[in-house]
Amino acid sequence: MASLSHPRPRLRAHPSSPARRTIAAVLGCFVLLGSAAPLAPPPSAQATTTAGPLLSPEVGSSAEGVWRWPLDGTRRVSTAYRAPAHAYGPGHRGIDVTTTVGAAAVAPADGVVAFQGVVVDRPVLTIRHADGLVSTFEPLESSLRAGESVRQGQGIGRVSVGGHASPGSLHVGVRYDGTYINPMLLFEDVPRARLLPCCDP
Repeated sequence: MASLSHPRPRLRAHPSSPARRTIAAVLGCFVLLGSAAPLAPPPSAQATTTAGPLLSPEVGSSAEGVWRWPLDGTRRVSTAYRAPAHAYGPGHRGIDVTTTVGAAAVAPADGVVAFQGVVVDRPVLTIRHADGLVSTFEPLESSLRAGESVRQGQGIGRVSVGGHASPGSLHVGVRYDGTYINPMLLFEDVPRARLLPCCDP
């Protein structure tokens, strides 16, 4: 009896191992791109959001470097401005100026008193100036009242005690459009850093 022969099934060729790896890599890239989290902003953008605003050209031309120092005598800053990393982060939102209790303070620029009163344990005076600038002085006893106008160089009160500032110092804070900036940017006759040659020729 003749045996029946069955045709063998034809095998489909499989891609080689390197080809399979290439296809898997391409598919993996599509998966990652579809599920990836939003990219973080570049370092320059992060610096802009954390360091606080710089003075705009308009403010720089009309206010920067033209404020009067608020106290007579030697200009000494005991605690410098330290910008916080974010709105609620630690820092020192102003400068502490060395003086004496009872020393007279003057308005650094023209403005209108926005607040005068006691906050927690120290007397505070706040003045609203042009260009979106607001200055705050504490601890400062003052007879001025909210709504009164002041002129640059006009007496605004006397240094008192209280708050974080050590006795015999005045804390000066400045906000620009609601955000604290370094007050030293605004005062006239403040020495600027100067590069000097490092070596003799």
